[in-house]
Amino acid sequence: MTPPVVHSLREQIREHIVEGIVSGRWQPGERIVERRIATELQVSQTPVREALRELESLRLIESAPNKGVRVRNLSAADLEESYPVRAGLEQIAAELAAERLAEDCSALEPHVAALYEADTANDGTGQVLHTVGFHRELVRAAGNSVLLHTWEGLGIEVFTALSIRWLGTVQQSYAEEHQELVEAFRRRDPNIGPMVKVHVLGCAPRPGSGPRRA
Repeated sequence: MTPPVVHSLREQIREHIVEGIVSGRWQPGERIVERRIATELQVSQTPVREALRELESLRLIESAPNKGVRVRNLSAADLEESYPVRAGLEQIAAELAAERLAEDCSALEPHVAALYEADTANDGTGQVLHTVGFHRELVRAAGNSVLLHTWEGLGIEVFTALSIRWLGTVQQSYAEEHQELVEAFRRRDPNIGPMVKVHVLGCAPRPGSGPRRA
């Protein structure tokens, strides 16, 4: 499988591994062999090791002496932990970006349009891609590089993908919820920060859910 085109070799390998976990190629508890990935992608083991280290910091995989690297057996409670942090960051971002997005929501609108199509087609991949894209543009609109870097460090795309695909987190309409946020920015709703926070917390998987095989 050819990894998607991103900014660095390490990121390409990281995305390849993430896609394999989300799609079910590697199941919870299954070993991920560094040498095998390097051979498959025709790269050295160094960037593979770097990518695995990054995924371990996101708690997606775990390593142990003499046991190698394995996919963590994540529960809904594990995935849920990142959402309060993310919600707080996005509330701050929304408040910082409010005036800018009131004047121009053009960075958000294509993702909403794409979400309408993904909802209609029941396209989980499209829902992940454009949900994350919408929120990344929202955070970027805040104009704060520290905030954006911190948000990206939470592994939003990974956990959104796992919540939607792996645990089966379902909303009535991804598009409608995001359209409501766009409209709130446009009308300069004074409660936009808390609205975004509630929206993000509403996307979290609920404890008691178990992994759903893709």
